Amino acid sequence: MTATAVRVLQQLRHDPRTIAMIVVVPGVLISLLWWVYDGGPVFQRIGPALLALFPVIIMFLITSVTTLRERRSGTLERLLTLPTGKLSFILGYALAFGLVAVVQGLVTTGLALGPLGLEVAGPWWALIGLAVLGAVLGVALGLFVSAFAHTEFQAVQFMPAVILPQFLLCGLLVPREELPRALEYVSNLLPLSYAVDAMNEISTRSSPDLWLEVGVLVGVIAGVLVLGAVTLRRRTP
Repeated sequence: MTATAVRVLQQLRHDPRTIAMIVVVPGVLISLLWWVYDGGPVFQRIGPALLALFPVIIMFLITSVTTLRERRSGTLERLLTLPTGKLSFILGYALAFGLVAVVQGLVTTGLALGPLGLEVAGPWWALIGLAVLGAVLGVALGLFVSAFAHTEFQAVQFMPAVILPQFLLCGLLVPREELPRALEYVSNLLPLSYAVDAMNEISTRSSPDLWLEVGVLVGVIAGVLVLGAVTLRRRTP
């Protein structure tokens, strides 16, 4: 697992475009949103939720495409001939991108709370922790769906199917309790809903109770990583 994580981090070090996508783009998007709403009440309301949403989207795209590229190039097939199990490979990727997500969370949250003036009642470290957890969720989902794609374009196509419904039903656009009953039930099954709930809790309460939300996210991440290991193929036909 550690060897896989080190190899992925070494590859990222020589890929400035991916580093910019992971570290810079979320900050640019948050800044653009601040500019659109002039830092007003709308930005203060949705800003914390977007600190969880942007990492999920970006890490999902990068992980799914990167994993598929390694499988198509035969790299994964060569790695799995070594005494390394599929789960170890998956956990190595999650560890590597999780470490990068810490940097992403620090940069994006620091920008939002500092120059952009985002105000939250809860502790700043909880925002960073949830942002990192959202990024790891994106990694887990990206690793899982990459097994069902044959090309990088197909991997990208999974985003509307996997991420967009969660974006629409997570409570960012309409409070979840105001959704039609059937959609509220669906929303209760989606992990991004709990990430947004946790961010809203941090933004409104000085001592937020996050046990349920964090527990659900950790459980979903663990379950998806196991499924990713089960469905991982050595290479794409």
